[in-house]
Amino acid sequence: MPDRAMPGRVPAPVDRSLPTAEARALMTLVRDIARREIAPAAAEEEDAGRFPRELFTLLSASGLLGLPYDSAHGGGDQPYEVYLQVVEELASARLTVGLGVSVHTLASYALAAYGTDAQRATHLPAMLGGGSLGAYCLSEPSAGSDAASLRTRAVREGDGDWVITGTKAWITHAGLADFYTVLARSGGAGASGITAFLVPGDAAGLSVAAPERKMGLKGSPTAQVHLDGVRIPDDRRIGDEGQGFAIALAALDSGRLGIAACAVGLAQAALDEAVAWATRRRQFGRPIADFQGLRFLLADMATRIEAGRALYLAAARRRDAGRPFGREAAMAKLHCSDAAMQVTIDAVQVLGGYGYTADFPVERYLREAKVLQIVEGTNQIQRTVIARHLLGPDTR
Repeated sequence: MPDRAMPGRVPAPVDRSLPTAEARALMTLVRDIARREIAPAAAEEEDAGRFPRELFTLLSASGLLGLPYDSAHGGGDQPYEVYLQVVEELASARLTVGLGVSVHTLASYALAAYGTDAQRATHLPAMLGGGSLGAYCLSEPSAGSDAASLRTRAVREGDGDWVITGTKAWITHAGLADFYTVLARSGGAGASGITAFLVPGDAAGLSVAAPERKMGLKGSPTAQVHLDGVRIPDDRRIGDEGQGFAIALAALDSGRLGIAACAVGLAQAALDEAVAWATRRRQFGRPIADFQGLRFLLADMATRIEAGRALYLAAARRRDAGRPFGREAAMAKLHCSDAAMQVTIDAVQVLGGYGYTADFPVERYLREAKVLQIVEGTNQIQRTVIARHLLGPDTR
């Protein structure tokens, strides 16, 4: 086997467009954390299926778990344009970490955007900068893409408390989260009968099933969450009764941009490995990077990544400007996750037989890329969203 420590091309940092000196200093901090604290243990911990909770404590203490939210409640006051590039850097070092930050931000969105002043003052400081970790509970075993058909029930009792019963599925951070943003049916059928709630992670009646056995992203726990008569006060209801599905869709528009950034980060890591390998691997008396066929492959990989980065940043800038961005978010999630899938396939091909072994990270990147085409709305759902913006709803 070639010596993995033999000299190769050290990848340069991504040449980023950042709007302020503060953002540039923030990115320097993120790169340092990624290089020193995240990347060295990534392969070993993913193989062991270990979630790095201590890293999330560090990220929280460093102000990186609440970047796009109000500083009055512990956030970072950063635009999405900056926040997403932070997510990309973290995902490039380890997808479990980048995705975890994206999911935590998604779980915090409902309260940050729709909570009362009292709710935000009470809960957001811990969520955004106090070391708490969040999870987002929309999907169910029989309600995935058709999320409006969810069955988890929230019943209001005479004393004003809500009692929630049901099962949520495919929940990232299940069993580790300090809080769960839960969508439950408080009224009749359809989207208008759904309400959002903030459920503590230690609530009586909340339990977690065994983690799913996944093909990749093994360090990030995914499991069902069971709510068996979980009682919470009305002051943990987020927004109005029946507003939950609208809150969920608004959160997902932003969350899809997080997935797009994760996909670009993963693809960038794969490209960096492929380029380094191509410059040091010799065949026929010269580096394989000298062969035109391989050079074209690397060029296509780089182009997919740059196009994806431009697409998610364009959507983020629309969001930051207060303009509609749902179509652009769907496009970014679709393109970037498909690009990550193709780039990681190509990276394995560049490494050849070595790329197919677990001794080299591109094998893991390939397995991890697949989930990005599924989470927070499959890519088929993204195409549906895009088509609806173009053509209007299907009238059948």
